[in-house]
Amino acid sequence: MADLSLGGMDIAVIAFVVLVVLVLFAGIKTVPQGYRYTVERFGRYTKTMEPGLNIIVPFIDRIGAKMNVMEQVLDVPTQEVITKDNASVSADAVAFYQVLNAAQAAYQVSDLQNAILNLTMTNIRSVMGSMDLDELLSNRDTINEKLLRVVDDAANPWGIKITRVEIKDIAPPKDLVDAMARQMKAEREKRAQVLEAEGSRNAQILRAEGAKQSAILQAEGQREAAFRDAEARERLAEAEAKATQMVSAAIAAGDVQAINYFVAQKYTEALAAIGTANNQKIVLMPMEASALIGSLGGIGAIAKEVFGDNQAPAARQRPTTTPRTGPFEPQGK
Repeated sequence: MADLSLGGMDIAVIAFVVLVVLVLFAGIKTVPQGYRYTVERFGRYTKTMEPGLNIIVPFIDRIGAKMNVMEQVLDVPTQEVITKDNASVSADAVAFYQVLNAAQAAYQVSDLQNAILNLTMTNIRSVMGSMDLDELLSNRDTINEKLLRVVDDAANPWGIKITRVEIKDIAPPKDLVDAMARQMKAEREKRAQVLEAEGSRNAQILRAEGAKQSAILQAEGQREAAFRDAEARERLAEAEAKATQMVSAAIAAGDVQAINYFVAQKYTEALAAIGTANNQKIVLMPMEASALIGSLGGIGAIAKEVFGDNQAPAARQRPTTTPRTGPFEPQGK
């Protein structure tokens, strides 16, 4: 009977030890790094366990949801989008999110990843559908920014943070791509023609400017030449007037030789002008060279009759013999 009682105590001790071990296993929980566990008591959320060793009430508390709080990536599948100008394009994306509040992520939404996926796809259609095709293809950064702001605001009550939303690829239909290629080619040809026309216009403007400057310089040169020519003629006229004045003064003083000189000069200039005229090829002059001297003598005789005794003493004492003047030497004087 004693052996049997001892054996019963051993069984009881073993059962107690087993119960203690089960209680410890039920009450002590270990949470790995990067995760948060929610604790439920009779089905109601009570607290969130942080990474490390945690203790709960055995058989009363239990682990509710095991939430991954590391940043996660969600691949958004390709979908058809109708743009503002009724062009159909295919677009896919990728979204990055992180759980900030494990309780909200566990109890505010069912199937968190599916909710984020559908939210992102819906907003992709909304944002891209409000833009023209050209704007859609050239402003991908703007699309990403709008998507991030809209999706993050919508997912904020779920206790998550949308860190990035990136459009991976936008694929227009093939016929639309061909049309865009033709349009691009036409635009480049148009730009080349415009640049060529602008170059030609600039060249013409430069040539016109050069011709203008040349004409201005030429006109200034002609004006300067005319000014100098007029100045030379003015000086010549002044000299001639001065010479005429001196001859007139000599004539008034009774100097017959001054009259002879003046008339001979004008007579010689007239003969030179007749001989060098452009409309004359042959000049017939039926006169002798001595006629010029005779004319001079006649003019001198007239002057003597006019002035008479009023001649200057130097004139009355001058010999009557005409000096030798080269080829115009008088004959038989």
